[in-house]
Amino acid sequence: MGEHLFERLARERGITVEEMRAIISARIKKGMNDPDPEKRAQWEAIPRKGEIPTPDEWLHYAVTTLEEEGNGHMLRRYINL
Repeated sequence: MGEHLFERLARERGITVEEMRAIISARIKKGMNDPDPEKRAQWEAIPRKGEIPTPDEWLHYAVTTLEEEGNGHMLRRYINL
């Protein structure tokens, strides 16, 4: 199995996987607190076990949503992960 998306993103940016996860987590938290109710609702739609989605929960949701909407081809860029 190839590298995880977060490993690839971290490597491409010259940072650790933990730093990459922290960046993604910060963006998720920002989205969950967006003043725009429509944008906030999009973030709140992410299935999660806790109050705020984890980076892995966000990634699973994003991939599943793309595939369900017939846009799985957009994932081809990362086919070798």
